[in-house]
Amino acid sequence: MKAVLLVGGEGTRLRPLTYTTPKALLPIGNVAFLERQLAWLASHGIEEVVLSMGYLPEPFRAHFKDDRFDNVKLRYAVEESPLGTAGGIRFAAAGIKERFVVCNGDVLTTLDLSAMIKFHDARKAKASIYLCEVDDPSAFGVVPTREDGEVVGFIEKPPREQAPTNWINAGVYVLEPSVLEGIPDRVNVSIERETFPKMVESRKALYGFHWPGYWLDIGSPEKYLQANLDVLNGLLPRESTAIDPTAQLLGEVVDSVVGPDVIVAEGAVVERSVLQAGSRVGAGARVVDSVLGVGAKAHEGAVVVDVSLVGDGVELPRDSRVVGGRIAPAGYETQAQ
Repeated sequence: MKAVLLVGGEGTRLRPLTYTTPKALLPIGNVAFLERQLAWLASHGIEEVVLSMGYLPEPFRAHFKDDRFDNVKLRYAVEESPLGTAGGIRFAAAGIKERFVVCNGDVLTTLDLSAMIKFHDARKAKASIYLCEVDDPSAFGVVPTREDGEVVGFIEKPPREQAPTNWINAGVYVLEPSVLEGIPDRVNVSIERETFPKMVESRKALYGFHWPGYWLDIGSPEKYLQANLDVLNGLLPRESTAIDPTAQLLGEVVDSVVGPDVIVAEGAVVERSVLQAGSRVGAGARVVDSVLGVGAKAHEGAVVVDVSLVGDGVELPRDSRVVGGRIAPAGYETQAQ
């Protein structure tokens, strides 16, 4: 079985980390985010994945030798201009003649995809959507259904008190190839705002699969940090050690993910943070609820707190402070938070 993974673009909300590493290759618990998605898909029988993206695939080809991840074959579909979610799916799925899976490239989940496919088959659906329950649906697309799961509508980002349900579109779809016939070729089309709402008009075509397990959109700094901490707390498979054995930890490290060749000096404190490969935390420095990118250095006495992101190779001077900031490498734009 095949899948289309909507990797998308750089990931602007995670700048400056994504200036130098595509969002899909950022580490979650010392495992690249995309590797986690591919391992999950493979566990449910997916043998080939098309990576749909809006920029060149060189970083991915460098990461995945021979265009493979274990037993999963990888192909690349690079859009010359933005095609939207539906347009991107049609472009990436060219040549696929059988049922296939589509995944949003921001989503981490332990969804039982095999059960969702059985649900799809039992209803002879043209398309099925993974639905996840959230406390506040106002930032998402809300999807009310009938008792058998048939979708009756889409409501985009309703006020919390007006939402008819807390079950939202969680960004995983099972599609029959006939769905592609309703999507114009090489035109910017949204599957959430155009394709799926139109399918609601045809009864017994579109269904929602309710599943209450782990789901997280990692697209913001807060959620990226949460994903790493969720690995520590056992909500996601570790697939590697959260503290790399090559790290030298002389200071205090609490509830944090530490990559290879990291050094935390004596007297330093690191809490609920991510230290990527080769980063350094100097004597007396504090890194709390923040991320140091590859090779970044917080020198002696520096303070990095309140969901700050320090880009690859950045050196924070002695006794400097970064509070909720974004510090980019030389040549890139630094953004204050």
